[in-house]
This record gives sequence, C-alpha cells and structure tokens, in this order.
Amino acid sequence: MIASACFTTLLFLLLSQDASGAPTASATVVGRSIPIRRLNPSSQNLTLVAQQAKDQRDMLAAKYGGQSLQRRGSGYNLYHTFVNQTYLNSYYGTIAIGTPPVSYDVILDTGSSDLWLTSSTCGTVCGTSPTYDPAESSSFQNLSTPFEIQYGSGAVAGYIAEETVQMAGFSVAKQGFGVVNALSSAFNTNPVSGIMGLAWSPLSSTKQTPFWQTLASGGSWDSALFGVQLTRYGNVSGAAQNEPGGVIDMGYTNSSLYTGSIEYYNLVGTPQYWEINMNTLTVQGQSIDIAGVSTAIIDTGTTNIAGPASAVASIYAQIPGSQAGTGQMEGYYTYPCSTTVNVQFNFGGNTWSMSPVDFTHSQVSSTECLGAFFISSLGQGGPSWVIGDAFLKNVYSVFKYSPASVGFAALSETAIAQDGVKGAVPSPTIGAVTAATNTGAASSSMSVSVSNGPLSTLLCLWLASTLITFLFW
Repeated sequence: MIASACFTTLLFLLLSQDASGAPTASATVVGRSIPIRRLNPSSQNLTLVAQQAKDQRDMLAAKYGGQSLQRRGSGYNLYHTFVNQTYLNSYYGTIAIGTPPVSYDVILDTGSSDLWLTSSTCGTVCGTSPTYDPAESSSFQNLSTPFEIQYGSGAVAGYIAEETVQMAGFSVAKQGFGVVNALSSAFNTNPVSGIMGLAWSPLSSTKQTPFWQTLASGGSWDSALFGVQLTRYGNVSGAAQNEPGGVIDMGYTNSSLYTGSIEYYNLVGTPQYWEINMNTLTVQGQSIDIAGVSTAIIDTGTTNIAGPASAVASIYAQIPGSQAGTGQMEGYYTYPCSTTVNVQFNFGGNTWSMSPVDFTHSQVSSTECLGAFFISSLGQGGPSWVIGDAFLKNVYSVFKYSPASVGFAALSETAIAQDGVKGAVPSPTIGAVTAATNTGAASSSMSVSVSNGPLSTLLCLWLASTLITFLFW
C-alpha cells in the first residue's frame, strides 16, 4: 500500500513538474524551417533571355505600377512566374492543404499577399503540375466569390475558398485562398502548383489574411517573424533545373545561417509591401544619385533589381563598355563579362555588399553579359526600387510582424557553403502539425508534448530508486 501510494504521488509530481516546469505549449513552438527549392534557367539561349527580360520588366510594371495596385499585386506575378519558370530563377517551398492534407509546391513571394493554387478543373491550360481537387477534402469551403484579375498579357480567374493549410508544421483552418480554374493561355507549371504570398493583408486581392500573418498575430510563433536564406547557383556549371534553394525559418531566426546581429529597418507607412527606405547606393566606389531617400520593396518573388531610369543609367555609366539594351531587352544594359562590378546598399545603418556574381543576370554572348539592374517605370504611387533575389542571396533576411520591419544580417560560413552545392532536392512532405490556428475564432491551439529533457530523466531515476527502497524496506 505504501509503495503504491508513493508511486502514485511521485508519478503525479513527475507529470506536474513536466507540465509546469517545462515550457508551455506556446513556448515549445520555437519555430520551424522548411527547405526551399530553386528553379534554374534551362538555357542561356539569347531568345529566351530576351523574352525573360521583357516579361520581368512587364511583370514589375503590372505588379507595382499604375492604378489598382492591390488588384494587380499577385495575379500578374502568379501568371508570369509560371510562364517563365523554365528559364527564370524562382524559389519555391512546400505547403499541405485540405483534409486529408495533400502537399503542393508554391512560389514563395514576399511581393504579394495571396495564396493561389491551380484547380483540377483547370485542365491542360494549367500545365502538368499537381492541381488542387476540392472534392477530395472534407475541410473545403467555397465562399462563392468569383475573381478575375486583368493584367498586361492576359488574365487569371477562379473563385475564393477556405481550407486548412499547413506549412512548416503550422496549421491554419479556414485559410482564404484563390482557386484558379481559368488562365489566358497554356503553360507548363511543373513542379509548381501555385504561389504563397508573404506580404501584408491590405495588399491581398482576395481580401484574405495571409497565412504567415495569421500565425504571427495569433501567437502561434515564439517570435512573430520569418527568416529567409537563398542559395546561389547561377555561376555553377551543370546545375540541374531544380536545386536546393535555401530555407525559410518560420517563427524564429536561424543563428547558424548568419553572423553578428540582425539590423532592422522599419517599414514605410502602413504595411502592405515589405517597403523600407534606401539611403545610398554605391557602384564601383561611386555614389549613385537616388534623389534623396528612396523606398525599396524587398521581394523574393523578383529575380533582379528594378529602379528609376536615371539611377540605372548612372549605375552602368560606372562600367566602361556598357550599352543600353534594345527590343525585348529595352530597359536592361549589357556590359563586358570581364568586368568585376562591386555594389553596396545602405538602408540606414550598415552597408551591404552584393557579390559581383549576382550583378550578372545572364551571359548573352562570348564577351557580353546582361546586368541585374534594369529600368522599370513603376508609375505614380509605386516604389522607387524593387530589390529581388540578386541582392537577397547575399544576406540573411528577416521579415518581422511587430514592429513591422525588414532585417538583414551577414551570412555565416555555414550558409555560404551551401552555394553551388549540388545537393539532393528535398521532396514535398507533410510534417506533423505543431501549432494550429482557426482564422474564424482568431485563437490558437497548440499540441503539447511531454518533455524528454534531463529533468525528466533524473526524476525517473529518482522514482525508480525510491520504489526499490520501499519494496525492499
């Protein structure tokens, strides 16, 4: 009896200690990471390079410029990212959607705010990638709200629905997203099935709260932010079409991927894009006139760097032998591939360097290269600059919910060592859900696991020895 009573008491104390002394359910969710994959250009064919240059310029104009910024924000990017992906660099990751969950690869885009997936009813026009089938999910809810987004080269159409969406071990119920069932022309999306917008809710074409923002605002993350590290493969001979592309860290910053401190810059105005002030730009040691304090959108969904015509012309004026592009490459510049171009950005604190390798967008002849900086007329109300992956591959980037800001840190040797490593491309997976959030209830429910740390081990040993003492008293 004594042994039984002591066992019961000690077991209660043990479980109580694990429940109260260990981190709480919310604290156990330190954060999760998922690997990013990268689509490489399939060819350096000049015709494709020229078409890519034109499409990227037109995409930026529709994505950020002119009227109806919010309506155009993600629809155009969805379409053109897919059309060009056979020769345009893109970074994508895996989400799972539905009940039971099915995994899909989506472009990760901090320049838009909507989640989109191509529908099973889209047919051959949506290409050969896996498509979402609402009939296979018990958690699907059709909001019966049609949408159609017009842009320079066509349109995307479909309807808005709600679903359970998982990413990096986090789950959001009733997540609003766009189900695309009509496109303006056929294209091959393989292996990407959609886009995950990682900007702010005011930008959303569907008027739905972005997945990341629901998690950040609802307390599902220990830290209300996500970090991004992108790898570089443009200078690697024999790189496959799909290569490991880096990592997205949700709910924490990965200290193994950066050194020193993270320097944060507050967003400009009400958060929509990840838009910050850009103070100075230096090329070949010469300061470029950027007309005082300019603003820059930090956009993982854009390959290169877009800026005002006068500033871009001044950049290439520092490079002897540069020439303005014509035809489809209008707005771009070519320059001698033998020239090493050094670029530094300043956003209000540290100066951040961009590798000369990333200044080269592509090689157009045996001696001439196409530069990563190009002219984009973003229109009244648009940003001065759009800074894409050409710069972001040089830093560890952090996107913070509160205070709303973007942070940069220097890459660690661990992160740099991943550049050019021909590793196995991670396959789409569905991870165990660590945190679940219901958007309708605006609340979080966390899974709780019993700690297996040293304290539990010591208590178990103490319990065993105590029981033995009582049994043989």
